[in-house]
Formats: sequence, structure tokens, C-alpha cells
Amino acid sequence: MRVLLIEDKKKTAGFLAKGLREDDLDVEIAYDGETGLDLARTKKFDLLIVDVMLPNKDGWTVVAELRKSGMRTPILFLTARDSVRDRVKGLELGADDYLVKPFAFSELMARVRSLLRRAPQQSQEVVRIRDLEIDTRRHKAKRAGEGLNLTGKEFLLLTQLVHSAGQVVSRAEIAAHVLDINFATNTNVVDVMVRRLRAKVDDPFEPKLIQTVRGAGYVIKPG
Repeated sequence: MRVLLIEDKKKTAGFLAKGLREDDLDVEIAYDGETGLDLARTKKFDLLIVDVMLPNKDGWTVVAELRKSGMRTPILFLTARDSVRDRVKGLELGADDYLVKPFAFSELMARVRSLLRRAPQQSQEVVRIRDLEIDTRRHKAKRAGEGLNLTGKEFLLLTQLVHSAGQVVSRAEIAAHVLDINFATNTNVVDVMVRRLRAKVDDPFEPKLIQTVRGAGYVIKPG
């Protein structure tokens, strides 16, 4: 597995890269946002680890530009900014996870492994609901024949909803399965992710597939 680490502090980058390599990961380091963006665009990586505060181009911008170009590679933000607002911003830009500094290296590795194994395991499966089609082998989704540009977490969330078609999926289940976090009732991170998914899956199309069940969660009805 190949990891791109975008971190401007050389001591921190060296420490993280050493630990990742000891876990048999192939790590390449970029010390500024512009270089990191170029590497992410020109080489294939299985995971990006991106610091928010970077010279030349900050991490927010790097991730926003990569997602705009259609890249679905999992992205983990590293940052000292721990407000809920910043976490939500990171998810809205297309990051898959968010780790606040300082952190234990063991926690970083747990999150890295989680992101690297998140691809759906039903490698031969194609699932269809109305005009929505999900190909879990190719990690692609279409609506009315039109390809949907989904991030890794958005695809995982859509797959969870489709595989549970007709059954309500709670916010807690989404938080655990997609975000790998414990759900807290005072956070709107799950709602932000669902809203982002709806903007791609439902807003341009009819009928609307993802429905809110007040006080319970979300559901896609099969027919």
C-alpha cells in the first residue's frame, strides 16, 4: 500500500513516515501543499495523510482541488484545529477522517488501517435500485446512466444505505460504519455527510431516493 504524507514539519514527517514504513507501508513525503498536490495528481496512492496548515497551499485547498478533480483516494486530515466547525469543514471538503494533534501514533495507525480496508468486500456485486446502480467491484456508482463522482466515504455510505434498502439506518450505525466514530447526539457530522451525498445522488435527479426518518435515521426504499 502506498501512502502520501503531506506534512511541512520535517521532524514530524520523519517520525510518522518511519512508523508507517515499519507497518510495511510505502511512504512518500511532501513538505508543502503545492508539491503534495502535484504528487497526488501524478502518482497512484492508496491513502493521503494531509496536514491542514501547509506552506504554499493549505491542506483545505489541496483536498478541495483533489476532490473537485474526481479523485476518490481516502484522505486523513492531521490538524491542531479541534473545533467541531473545523471537523465538519474537513468532511465537507471530502476528507474521510480527521485526527487532532497531539495524537498517539497507535491511534493514527488504527485510523490508517481502517481507511485502507474500507473498500466494500462484495467484489463481484452490482446492486440496482430504480435508476441507481452501484458496482462494488469497481467502486463506481451511476444514476440514470450518469456516473456519480463520490468520495470514498460517500460511496461507503451509499453502499450501506443500498444494502439496507427498505430498512432505516440510524445515525449511530452510519457513524460507526462510515466514520468509525462513536455517535454523539450533539454533533451534526453524520447529517453533513448525508447532505453531501444527497447533493450528488438526489439533487440532480427524480425521484429522491434518500429519505429522512425523523428521530430514527435514513432509508432508501427499494420501490
